[in-house]
Amino acid sequence: MRVLSFPPVSILIVGGSGYLGRCVVRQAVAAGHAVAATYTRRPGDADVRWLSVDLRVPEQIAAAFTAVRPSVVINVAVRSADWATTADGAARLAAAVGGHGCRLVHVSSDAVFSGRDVHYDENALPDPVTPYGAAKAAAESAIRALTPSAVIARTSLIIGDGDSKHETLVRDLATGRRDGELFVDDIRCPVHADDLAAALLEIAAGDGTGTVHLAGTDAVSRHELGVLLARRDGLDPALLRPGRRADSARPGALDIRLDGTRTQKQLTTRLRGAHEFLAR
Repeated sequence: MRVLSFPPVSILIVGGSGYLGRCVVRQAVAAGHAVAATYTRRPGDADVRWLSVDLRVPEQIAAAFTAVRPSVVINVAVRSADWATTADGAARLAAAVGGHGCRLVHVSSDAVFSGRDVHYDENALPDPVTPYGAAKAAAESAIRALTPSAVIARTSLIIGDGDSKHETLVRDLATGRRDGELFVDDIRCPVHADDLAAALLEIAAGDGTGTVHLAGTDAVSRHELGVLLARRDGLDPALLRPGRRADSARPGALDIRLDGTRTQKQLTTRLRGAHEFLAR
């Protein structure tokens, strides 16, 4: 993938040891930025400055800012079942950014929406139906209040080249290592991790503010996405059992399609659709 060139800056990537975080760290290093990244359990493999930071601990956040003095902070940290990290931690981070006068790009999620309206552009207001979505929506509200100059970047299912959470699930289902079904009525707009990382860095290098939508152009169900993944990996898609979330006991929104038309017009990075980036 082409790495866009921007003037080098000091970047702190919060959650740099996670799946998306590793992609952002790798591209930021390739672009020549001075990169520091945080972790909670173990540091990543990249040769950057790693800092142990738990967003639930204000002193650790303060120590990281003092040590790095970043000009840009990109928050890709995620703990889906932990309000203290996802909501309160994001608020603490935004307060620290405001105190140091640096730029904040915060990654949010399409989980802030219920799916009742199906199509959601950058002006859509959150109406979450899950605890994770509520935490993400609370984080957005706190960031807008504490750091109005921040960018909130909502995204969808993140897919890579074989090692994302959904790819692992599909591989396990298609090889019989796990039993389960993929919903045909649970629709999202998957984005490739490399595209998303490049877009985040491009946004970080700019001076825009407000909410952006960084999702792929194709709306596909979890089952359709599984079929595309299985075909790419040479697995039998017939082994992927379809199901319906509406018939299950698992809560969650059904059809959420992030409309990033306005965002894409402002970016050089092109966010591909699943049918393109999963083509064999």
